[in-house]
Parts: sequence; C-alpha cells; structure tokens
Amino acid sequence: MWVEAEVVTAAPEPTPADPTKPPAETKPTETKPADIKPADIESAGTTAPKPSTDPGEEAKPSRTPGAIVPVRAPLRQRKPQDVEVQSRRSDPELVLATYPWVFDPETLREQVDESDQLWVVIDRLTDKLEYAERDAVRARLLSLRAVAGRLLGELDDALADGQAAVQHAQATGELRRTAIAQARLAHVLHWRGDYAAADRLYAEANSPELPGRLRAEIHELSGRSAFEQGRYLEAMNHFEGALDLRKGADPDLVERIEVALDTIARRTVSEWGPYPRTRDEILGRTEAPRPLRDERSGLWGYVGAVPPQFAQAQPFADGVAWVRRPESPAWELIDENGEMLIDASSGYLAAERFAEGLAWVSRDEGGGWYAIDRKNRLIVPGGFEDAKPFHHGLALIRRGGWGVIDRHGRVVVQPRYRAIVTNLVDGGPIEGFTDEGLAVVDAGDRYGVVDRTGQLIVAPVHAEVVVHPVAFLVSDQYGLWGALDRNGEPLIELTFKEQSAVLEEIDRLLTDGRPVL
Repeated sequence: MWVEAEVVTAAPEPTPADPTKPPAETKPTETKPADIKPADIESAGTTAPKPSTDPGEEAKPSRTPGAIVPVRAPLRQRKPQDVEVQSRRSDPELVLATYPWVFDPETLREQVDESDQLWVVIDRLTDKLEYAERDAVRARLLSLRAVAGRLLGELDDALADGQAAVQHAQATGELRRTAIAQARLAHVLHWRGDYAAADRLYAEANSPELPGRLRAEIHELSGRSAFEQGRYLEAMNHFEGALDLRKGADPDLVERIEVALDTIARRTVSEWGPYPRTRDEILGRTEAPRPLRDERSGLWGYVGAVPPQFAQAQPFADGVAWVRRPESPAWELIDENGEMLIDASSGYLAAERFAEGLAWVSRDEGGGWYAIDRKNRLIVPGGFEDAKPFHHGLALIRRGGWGVIDRHGRVVVQPRYRAIVTNLVDGGPIEGFTDEGLAVVDAGDRYGVVDRTGQLIVAPVHAEVVVHPVAFLVSDQYGLWGALDRNGEPLIELTFKEQSAVLEEIDRLLTDGRPVL
C-alpha cells in the first residue's frame, strides 16, 4: 500500500552574480570531506564578536586570521539507484529522488550533469498536470516542476510553478504538503537572489510539527541562503540546527554541511558578517515592548514604551497586555502605547493573554471563565472551570472534563475527556490541536483523535497515540506499535516494539519519504 505524499529535489548550478547563467564547467571528483564542525572553526583562530563603533553601520563580528582550510573539489552525492532506469525515466518523482547531485563547495549550490534528463522530467510533469484536478496532486506536480526548472536555470517559470503549488497545497490544509511546497518556492526565490522573501518562506515552512528530517533540510537551505548573503554566523546556526535534528542519522546531510563549514572557514578570515537575525526579524515582525521591573520602586513597566507604575504586568500578546496597579486587585488592559482599553472597574480578578482577538477573563479567582474582545464585549459566555487561549479559532475548555469550543461559543468537542494533549513524532506534547486541526483525546486509560470539527477520527481505544504528518502511530496494552492512516484505517499492523521501526515502515510506504527540496 502506498501513501500519497511529496518529493523534494536539489538545486542547480549557480553563480553568485547571476543565478541564471550556467556555471563554469568543473569536473566533479569523489572526495571524503574532512570532519569539521562549528567548534573546529572557532578553534581556527576566531575572536569574540565586537559591535561596530559606527552606530549607522550594522554590527559585524570579526575574525582573526587562522588556519588555512584547503579548497574542496565538488562533492558528488548519488541517491540510491534501486529503481530500474526505464522506470525512473517514466516517473518524474523517482528521477528527481535518484538524481546524482553535484554539490559545489564554493557556491553551496547543486549542479546537474545531465540537463536533458531534467527536461524529460518537466515534460512528464506537464503531461500529468493536464489531467490533474485535485489540489494535493497539482501541488505536488507543480512544485516538482519548480524544482526541475530551478535546476535548469528557468527561474521565471519555476517561480510561477512554485507560487501556484503553494496555493494548491494550502487548499489541502495539510501541514507537510504545504511546508514542502513553501520550501521549494523559497529555494527558487533564494536562487533568484530574493533573499528576504526566501528567508521568510523558509521560516514559515519550518514548523516544529514537521518530522525532524524535513526540518533539518529546511534548516540547511536557510543556512545556504544566509551564506550567500555573507551572514556566516546565521548560516552556522542553521547548519548546527540541522545536525542537531538528525544527530548523525543522515550521512549525506552531514557531508554537505562539513563542506559548507569548510567554505565558511575560508571566507571568515577577517569577519563573520552581520549578527544572526531572530525568527521575528526574518518574518518582519516588530518585537513588542518587554515587561521590566524597576529595582528602586519595585513597579513594572515596559521597556521604551510604558514607565514603571504597575504591581503586575503580563507580556504583550496580540498587541495588548494585562496590567494591575498597586491600589487595585483587578486587571486592566493597555495597548503598546500605554493607552487604557479596559479599566479596573470591570473587576477582572484573573485574565489570560489575548489570542486571535479574544481573551479569557474571570471575576472569580476560583474559575468562572468567559471570553471577551478588546472592547470588553462578551463573546463566549459559559463560566468554565478552566480555559486555554484560542488557536485557529478553537479553545480548550474544562467543565467537569476537557472539551473544545469555537470563537462563537459553539461546543465542538463535548467536555468529557480527562485531557486533550497531543504528542507529535518530533516535538510536543502540545495542548489542544495541531496546525492541521488534529488533537489527541484522553478518555481515561485509552487515547483517540478528534479533528477541528469535533469528528472522532480514531476511537479512544489505544494505549498511546502519536500524530505523524501523514499517519497516526498507535500502541496496544502490550507495548506493540503500528500505524493508522489519516482516516483512522489500519496502515501498519501492531507488531513493532519500537516507534522508530514504524517510522521506517511509513517512510518506505511514502512515495516521497524524502522529498527533494
């Protein structure tokens, strides 16, 4: 049985000045990279970064001359060729998955030896697109054609395909499919030199809910983009993140990153480039004023925005923050300029942060929670014993047991569960729903899965349930693991003693267990 998913690819032959111009011809050779890690680079003569003395200039960490790192020959990485040639030629996904990439150690971009084969891939994908109607299929085919076009230097066509692929992927509501399409589009933007847009898209795609393997490859591509911009410290942070996620389980990725670190070591004889950006900076988000306590008065304010005057101050969320003055037990709501939006006369003795325009408040410290908006209008009545912030229009509420309510006050999941906490294959647990709208419910001693509409996808009959991007891992009372598909139907029998064995089996079933980005 094959599980429909996606495929990922490598990149073309670039030139920093003009990505569309074919690179100088280089004869690739088989090489064994030196074992070099971030710590080795530091020991090669680095100095602590020092800010620039010119306030108008972006601070750049410096580096003193150190050991000379030899220039590497191009690195050839050949994917497993366990598919017959004729079959590979007829299946564009398999062609890309088994293509022998050449990794240029100077540009950190992929090169192709046989462009004719990639043109065949584009023709086959175009043929398939003529009959493809479902969003999932069109997203996969268009994003694969974007990969092939990028490798051939057809960056305008690749951009159009990548943008269309993301739209179709988002229409499916599937996190993994959307992340793959976003990463492929980001790679096209990266090769076009539109680094700001590429970096934003890489950051958006790299969700903590994705499998570690996919996240590692997105980190690697983010690192290569930072490298091309001269942001060497930021590049190293991404490369380190990729290595941490895979923990040596991906020799090809380790080999490429070792080559990249060698190149950075040669480039950073005098300086490291700008300091690394935060994720919020990359995404263009403005950092909200931070709460800060004045040591002299003991009162709280917000750095650069609101002077110390509060006995308590919560962090800003959704552009607003709850504060409490020394003379009052009730919370007030202010905006980032310190303007009062809700005063203490409302009598809120407890208040949770705003999320998606709503906040849970209570006039009773022991419970009785209901939701209001910023204008202090009652939106969700109920007097719940406990409630969690809204996420994608849904919030967890407790009244006897835990359930789910939407922002209009409609109960989506009846409050009858001991807990709603979702374990992920890589990461978690998270309270409530994943970004795809799935949540694991605890019915006492057995677990199941509900979706954002309240439909029970997996009955609560399993000893444990873990959400995978394309399946559900389940175990029985004997500790044996198997998997269900996203419809809750059996996919892999419960015969494995370890989760890792089930994950390997799922990868084997996927048509794109390791997509080419």
